[in-house]
Amino acid sequence: MDYRIDRHSGIATYLQIVQQTKHALRLGLLLPGDKLPTAKEVVAATAINPNTVLKAYRELEREGLVAPRPGLGTFVLRSLAREEGAADSPLRAELARWAARARRAGLGREDVAALVASVVEQEFAGDGGTGGENDD
Repeated sequence: MDYRIDRHSGIATYLQIVQQTKHALRLGLLLPGDKLPTAKEVVAATAINPNTVLKAYRELEREGLVAPRPGLGTFVLRSLAREEGAADSPLRAELARWAARARRAGLGREDVAALVASVVEQEFAGDGGTGGENDD
């Protein structure tokens, strides 16, 4: 798992780690039993404070997604993946084709993100934005 920290996003660094971990859990990229990178490894790759990594891991632990094993590391306890949302699902493939079309049409990353966010907001407006039981 490689974390990408956007210092200009306005989102706290520890929350970026939590969100990226949850995304990996939803996509099936992280599975129960998988080991998360050590705080030292994340610090080396991202140049953030080790306490920030530990805070993110504690939040994931509080949510019952991971558990530390003293001397061994932090391990995934449960997945958030649904078959329909997996990294190799037909829905993802369809979305990838759509994103490629949007890019060829001249839309940039932020344009696509805004468009997707507006459609998601409209589609899930009636259920409080949740769409399911595996929410952030």
